[in-house]
Amino acid sequence: MPLQHFLAHLLNHLFGRPVTHLLTAIGLPPLHPTAPINGTFTMELLAFLILLVFFLIVRVSINVERPGTAQQLAEMVQEFVGGQSEPIIGHGYEKFVPYLTAILLFVGVNNLLGLLPDVDTATANPAVPLGLALLTFAYYHWQGIRAQGPVHYAKHFLGPLWWIAPLMLPIEIISHIARVLSLTLRLYANMFASDLLTLIFFSLFPFALPVIFLGLHLGVSLIQAYVFMLLATIYIGQAIAHAEEA
Repeated sequence: MPLQHFLAHLLNHLFGRPVTHLLTAIGLPPLHPTAPINGTFTMELLAFLILLVFFLIVRVSINVERPGTAQQLAEMVQEFVGGQSEPIIGHGYEKFVPYLTAILLFVGVNNLLGLLPDVDTATANPAVPLGLALLTFAYYHWQGIRAQGPVHYAKHFLGPLWWIAPLMLPIEIISHIARVLSLTLRLYANMFASDLLTLIFFSLFPFALPVIFLGLHLGVSLIQAYVFMLLATIYIGQAIAHAEEA
């Protein structure tokens, strides 16, 4: 049995009944009451557990004088995210690094799990990129409100002149909704296409040639995780920009 199906079957065996009761109680009955936990959620949970174990290892093995491999890797990721966010966000960028690092790693690990045999990439399911996009949407707006106050932040949607506010407001709202669609579709479309290409070539040529497409999937996985993190950084920088300039 493929890993994804085995883990999903195990989770449904252990937690399927209470999950079904919970979803039904909140008015969201699952399509398959006997197996409410699907493969996509299973791989997301696996990615979360991988990252949790990694950070626990880093936490218990921190050594200033002789850093271990896990600590060095964590420091490299943090320095990379910090180096990307500092010129975009500017002063005070440090407080956003944890969220951006979490987004980069979570998207990256979910993408890379698609390299495993008979595993569908979680981010090739549109619900996963949409959830991450909505989370990022809520996060950067919240940070903008925190940095500038709700009234001052809301004024950015009205434009610099009062008489063009009726025109600017719908344009700004559409623009921010388009960011959610952009984050969702970019990640979903690229990972879905990568999965599809790999599947097709593995079915046609089960030997050496598909290795090339696994390498392509690896590259696409890393690039899309970076792009998602970079766009989130840009949106955060724009949300707090006026407050930093004031």
